[in-house]
Amino acid sequence: MLRCLKNPIVVTVEINMNLVALTVIGLISRLWGLSYPRAVVFDEVYYGQFVSLYMKRIFFVDDSGPPFGHMLLALGGYLGGFDGNFLWNRIGAEYSMNVPVWSLRLLPALAGALCVPLAYQILIELQFSHCAALGAALLILLENSLITQSRFMLLESILIFFILLAVLSYLKFYNLQRDSFFSGSWWFWLLLTGVACSCAVGVKYMGLFTYMLLLTIAGVHFWHMIGDRNLSNVSLMCHFLARGLALVIIPVAMYLSFFYVHLTFLYRSGPHDQIMTSAFQASLEGGLARITQGQPLEVAYGSQITLRNVLGKPVQCWLHSHTNTYPIRYENGRGSSHQQQVTCYPFKDVNNWWIVKDPGTQQLVVSNPPRPVRHGHIVQLVHGITTRYLNTHDVAAPLSPHSQEVSCYIDYNISMPAQNLWRVEIVNRESDTDVWKTILSEVRFVHVNTSAVLKASGFFGASLPEWGYRQLEVVGEKLSKGYHQSMVWNVEEHRYGKSQEQKEREVELHSPTQMDISKNLSFMAKFTELQWKILTLKNEDTEHKYSSSALDWITMDTNIAYWLHPTSGAQIHLLGNVVTWASANVAALVYTCLSLWYLIRRRRKIYDIPEDAWQLWVSAGGICVGGWAVNYLPFFLMEKTLFLYHYLPALTFQILLIPIVLQHLGNHLCRSLLLKSMFSALVVAWFSSVYLVYRTFSPVTYGEPSLSVTELKDLRWKDSWNILIQKQ
Repeated sequence: MLRCLKNPIVVTVEINMNLVALTVIGLISRLWGLSYPRAVVFDEVYYGQFVSLYMKRIFFVDDSGPPFGHMLLALGGYLGGFDGNFLWNRIGAEYSMNVPVWSLRLLPALAGALCVPLAYQILIELQFSHCAALGAALLILLENSLITQSRFMLLESILIFFILLAVLSYLKFYNLQRDSFFSGSWWFWLLLTGVACSCAVGVKYMGLFTYMLLLTIAGVHFWHMIGDRNLSNVSLMCHFLARGLALVIIPVAMYLSFFYVHLTFLYRSGPHDQIMTSAFQASLEGGLARITQGQPLEVAYGSQITLRNVLGKPVQCWLHSHTNTYPIRYENGRGSSHQQQVTCYPFKDVNNWWIVKDPGTQQLVVSNPPRPVRHGHIVQLVHGITTRYLNTHDVAAPLSPHSQEVSCYIDYNISMPAQNLWRVEIVNRESDTDVWKTILSEVRFVHVNTSAVLKASGFFGASLPEWGYRQLEVVGEKLSKGYHQSMVWNVEEHRYGKSQEQKEREVELHSPTQMDISKNLSFMAKFTELQWKILTLKNEDTEHKYSSSALDWITMDTNIAYWLHPTSGAQIHLLGNVVTWASANVAALVYTCLSLWYLIRRRRKIYDIPEDAWQLWVSAGGICVGGWAVNYLPFFLMEKTLFLYHYLPALTFQILLIPIVLQHLGNHLCRSLLLKSMFSALVVAWFSSVYLVYRTFSPVTYGEPSLSVTELKDLRWKDSWNILIQKQ
């Protein structure tokens, strides 16, 4: 012990000052004046609503993607002590004092700042020079659009951060693979790759594109490993399992964990409940749960029920009837049965109640013990208030003449007998003896006489006219026309009927249920339903003033006005650095042309550059050009409203390509000292222009200082840019 004290303890630390300086400058550029403007900026009006709902633990569904990005924004609000009380209804609205603006914008700003050193490290790991890496980092640092997007409560900077982190982690893992298999650092970077990929996908589904790119690259690298005869079969299997664990299993597990946390936090009923199934709604505190708590689980003969259509969009609705009848003749001259109307009504109402009756008895109450209805049983559905039977027959529906009219039967003593028998088919049954269950069972009612299925068709057309009170049409649809969720119903409210007399039964239908049976959903059931809603839910896409097409992005023929000061004329725009965007396009074109040239020449056994330079060129292109392609080209296939900020992940990869191409040109095409000197001078002049453009557009990047009308007009370098000029 004393011998150890004779010699000093020495700790050697290597610090890359380039990396430190870039990180500090990146933080300054993104965090400076972060609370300005203290007003709602563009899509903060959208994401802020979700932050408020998180603070209040209220459930919501966002069809734009998974919940991880929203949770990170909500974390900023939590750290700042935000209580969620702010009305996010207008861009430009001043924030009240209870809104911690700096804290809410902090995480996106940090993510944007850290993209600068990440860009530097990616080029180092790609085996390019420190000078090229420094150039890539500075281009990210001085890109006006990336600065703007990272300084507000938006998700793109967080997405780009996780994308770059995933790329860097994989490159570090791959480079370590040459020397140290299965070492601690090897495992760390491999696992971090999977974690970063899952986080990218969890922020926005756009992250899936880069994840698939890295999986493809990993697959190619493993394919090359298979050809290495120095590796045993056992070693190859271990490599395969390690990659499967880190790049597939862990990302899937993390993705599920995002939803688990999301659903755990958001346990209260909210404004988005109606698009979820009754079972999901009943699992939330308040709302439907207050109504359905304590209902009987098993539907029995004599049960009083309300039937909700499972489709639930564009609005939820319940099977409904009222005393009014179909008109004898419709506006187009077609005749009807003049029977009692049956509709799908989008509001809770006493006329939504039906009684499940056994066709073999006249009893409308539940026996003791109750006789449960099972899959395949024949029932009659009696309207609770009017006591008329649900019926369909070979008469054309009012709005869907190729489908059958559904009505509540009125006996007019004419040759039109009642056809009111329905077979209960439980769609999500586990066996053919399953019992029809409240909320949990999704059922289809098949008409015994005609084999038509009870369907809410109003989702696909207009509502009924004035005579139908604008309610949604219900029809009998032939099974031969295919299956659709609008044919499926579930029991939402349920009680065991006790009153045989109609007057007593009407009082009973207005009273709440009393029995106590829980119907909690498992996490996987809730996850599956929520995931499906996110993927299939489509908001009405309306043309936005600042929407654009993917073709507009490459040449930046569009911009987005994010904020305008009401009096001074100060404003913030999503506008990129024109020199950087043009240079990125040129770099991509040069890379493509040079690669084709090299490939043709190599086919002819002519090798213009050394093999190691060729491999470096190909691997860099796989990351940068591949990253640009997978993050850009899919937008041509998307049917959604697009904005310029959707291009930023692809642009980031394209920017990384610029110093790669410049270094390649300087090393392999400028062979003489004179050419190298001239090329270096051109690069310095070009980079000076990048900085000059950055400074020129800084006022509309940071929102200050405010510019005069003349200065604003001078910034309109393209006629397609919408620079806001206030009238004096």
